[in-house]
Amino acid sequence: MKIYEDLVERGLIAQVTDEEKIKNIVNEGKATFYIGFDCTADSLTAGHFVALTLMKRLQAAGNRPIALIGGGTTMIGDPSGRTDMRKMLTRKDIDHNAECFRKQMEKFIDFSEGKAMMVNNADWLLNLNYIELLREVGTCFSVNNMLRAECYKQRMEKGLSFFEFNYMIMQSYDFYYLFQNYDCNMQFGGDDQWSNMLGGTELIRKKLGKDAHAMTITLLTDSQGKKMGKTAGNAVWLDPNKTSPFDFYQYWRNVGDADVLKCMKMLSFMPIEKINEMENWEGSRLNEAKEMLAYEMTAMVHGEEEAIKAKESARKLFSAGTAENMPTAEITEDDLTDGKTDILTLLEKAGIASSRSQGRTLISQGGISVEGEKITDTYKSFDKDELKNGLIIKKGKKVFVKVILK
Repeated sequence: MKIYEDLVERGLIAQVTDEEKIKNIVNEGKATFYIGFDCTADSLTAGHFVALTLMKRLQAAGNRPIALIGGGTTMIGDPSGRTDMRKMLTRKDIDHNAECFRKQMEKFIDFSEGKAMMVNNADWLLNLNYIELLREVGTCFSVNNMLRAECYKQRMEKGLSFFEFNYMIMQSYDFYYLFQNYDCNMQFGGDDQWSNMLGGTELIRKKLGKDAHAMTITLLTDSQGKKMGKTAGNAVWLDPNKTSPFDFYQYWRNVGDADVLKCMKMLSFMPIEKINEMENWEGSRLNEAKEMLAYEMTAMVHGEEEAIKAKESARKLFSAGTAENMPTAEITEDDLTDGKTDILTLLEKAGIASSRSQGRTLISQGGISVEGEKITDTYKSFDKDELKNGLIIKKGKKVFVKVILK
């Protein structure tokens, strides 16, 4: 199966312009394409996996990826999918985040000479003269059409600043600049980016003529990507200092039954034919599929050694209630009163409860165990000797944290 057909079979393609041209160019390995990454944090998340694995797939088929770091656009912030304005970051923060992104992307993409590029749109956007920009591209954008774009609609009632309104023009200008300076003929992005991305395609055609082969593909990453990017209200980071390899493995191991094969198709490099054979898997066999997914995702980000450790640790955890590499939390003597501390403090320190009130609720619902013993008393306390050896706190069936006194 050729690469474009494989992407379709995996459920990755949402909308395209010029599908026949795109199919031919991608299948022949002649695409130079870009995907943008705004630097709003110092780590990529699991929500970026679709984009990262897509770049890896296309590069393996002979196409050339451009990882566009949004050093310039991050200074404005994409209003898509937002109910309020993003936090404004300093140039120093953005540069730091961009460098973190580079290190993480190198695990997926070969940036050696001629294979791929990483560029930063701060290099051209921050040097633009506002009046010159308006004269060059302003006439190519209809305000009426922009206001009808999905990326702005949900912000109209609560208020959309003119500052953010410029984001579509900036993103469109990126494609225009990359087309002219890097022979970039294709852009990929989430399906929530369709309006912004069409702006770039139309800008190229209006400025350079209808024969300019600038093409757009959006991926089914909007709801799925956001779902994969977060769990229990917290981001699942690619940085091991933010999400440990064990937690990362457990996140994928605990994917819902309805989503496991979808994730395998979109994210793993297992042949699609083999994944299709799993359609009727149930029970223990479905758990086997989840382990396969978790191992591959963890190995891609943290390496095979950490993936093996996480897998073995998870199996020990569920078979014996202990794990060598489970997440740990530390408390100090300052957290003790008369040599003891209470369960509510431990739940907060372990990150299991965000407040003492939430901790009480979890205990009253029968969801907390310590060292295998269900906790029913919200005043339950533990002494220094118990804490020095470490206490394994369990929430529900799948969340384990070891709390140790340092």
